Amino acid sequence: MLTEKFDQLKVLFGEMQQALIAYSGGIDSTLVAKIAYDVLGDRALAVTAVSPSLLPEELEDAKIQAATIGIPHRIVQTHEMDNPNYTSNPVNRCYFCKSELHDTLKPLAMQLGYPYVVDGVNADDLQDYRPGIQAAKERGARSPLAEVGVSKAEVRQLSQQLGLPWWDKPAQPCLSSRFPYGEEITIAKLQRVGRAEIYLRKLGWENLRVRSEGDTARIELLPANIKDFILTTNLQSLVTAFQELGFIYVTLDLEGYRSGKLNQGLALQSLNR
Repeated sequence: MLTEKFDQLKVLFGEMQQALIAYSGGIDSTLVAKIAYDVLGDRALAVTAVSPSLLPEELEDAKIQAATIGIPHRIVQTHEMDNPNYTSNPVNRCYFCKSELHDTLKPLAMQLGYPYVVDGVNADDLQDYRPGIQAAKERGARSPLAEVGVSKAEVRQLSQQLGLPWWDKPAQPCLSSRFPYGEEITIAKLQRVGRAEIYLRKLGWENLRVRSEGDTARIELLPANIKDFILTTNLQSLVTAFQELGFIYVTLDLEGYRSGKLNQGLALQSLNR
């Protein structure tokens, strides 16, 4: 089944002849970039959008991965932070983020002669609340992984089969996803939560989130890691470090990390109506 989907992806890119990839450096868009380059060579271009919601470490990873693949790579700036519809953090915040992204990439693609802009949306993403997908579709972007039904697990499996060393890289959505809907997003808040997550990664923890709610940092780890975290971490040093970043309170989510957790509030609101 996966071999068939892989073949379909290669045919799809062959039919495109040229493609510009919205390339974040995450595992999904990196797989798309890899396959596109293998089929199209220099007729594929990876473009990474840089803004305050992208960790500098993620940009460096994107550069290294693109160089490893061999695909031409460009960096552009996006300015979603200038849009109050984005910074006010409504439930459809991602719509305005992806609108800015594709309003930047589409003219670039046209200028450079690329008839298609493609992204890394996979089949599983279509089952979650992702208003950004609609913004991309409205601007003519294509999602090859979703088109041929490649799931997140299959993205990792195929990446491993293709020898990509980052096949098991943890998901790292933009930093704005760390804030509850309705809480204003600022550059200072993005930097604060980003530095907090870097602090935890330097301690050796992966697959984590630091959710920011006002003056409180809520740490989410994989459930299996919570006990070891409590037993092995110098909690006072951690609290001090987070307070130096600007948080007042530091908490640990006992349920643990789960992708899309902030969207559960939307489901509860719907049930209570």
